[in-house]
Amino acid sequence: MEKLVITITCDSTMSYPRNPYNPRGIEALADEYIRAVNAGASICHLHGPYTVDEKIQADGTKLSDLDIPGWLRLKEGITSRVKPIIQYGIANGRFPQRVELMKQKPDMMSICFNAHDECFQPDPDYPPVELYGIHDRDELEKYCRLTKQHGVKPEVESFHYGAVWNAQRMIAKGILDTPVWTTFFLGWPGGCWTPSTVKALQYMHDHKPENFNYSVSDMDPPTHWQIITQAILLGGHIRVGMEDSPYVDAGKTFARTNAELVEKAVRIAREVGREIASPEEARKITGLA
Repeated sequence: MEKLVITITCDSTMSYPRNPYNPRGIEALADEYIRAVNAGASICHLHGPYTVDEKIQADGTKLSDLDIPGWLRLKEGITSRVKPIIQYGIANGRFPQRVELMKQKPDMMSICFNAHDECFQPDPDYPPVELYGIHDRDELEKYCRLTKQHGVKPEVESFHYGAVWNAQRMIAKGILDTPVWTTFFLGWPGGCWTPSTVKALQYMHDHKPENFNYSVSDMDPPTHWQIITQAILLGGHIRVGMEDSPYVDAGKTFARTNAELVEKAVRIAREVGREIASPEEARKITGLA
């Protein structure tokens, strides 16, 4: 079985706003990513500074507004000390701003290949953070062409299997290179939800096209580590971190650092006989090399 690629995502201000250990500020966030890479992560899924629309806009969207210079400061704060794969997140950012981010030359950029419909409310007494965006195929085609132009590899975000269909369409058009790197999202609340179950993950694994490699993100704390373990056993790759689930157990104990979550994933993988990919090895596995 090939070595395990671990993606780390350190920012939970949107998904778990009451996490007491959420890193605040660009410097603190960069330090978190560096500790996570040293613990075994090879891909850094970055959230640079951003704000979320307060209400639905005239075009029917409710998305994120990005601080473009702040993203570059975060990226350079990490890459000046460690050399992971840099994956720019916030796929719910507005298209023109994300095109500007491509010019900063991240290795990868997250692109949601299905609609965005998310509703983050881990605390029922705390107002939900809701996001809406269509990401039609015209937009996806533009993303594929522009990422190719800027030398950035798309990360195909798949909240349900329609995203894989869309990605295959872009491959057929000759504008999305293989192997595709996709992330399957389970347990993410909202209208694009896929259940956080072993059966759901097995379905996604079984229907994965041959020219796709996948990572798994799970946002259901009671089952998070079960799904992560199953992904490791199936030969997939994993994403952990405070954005997805900030707990070291089944939703009771907060991790004090993101590195703790990476360390647990590394322990699980090695317990079942799977070694961890270095950033250099991850570049080959993801198709970047």
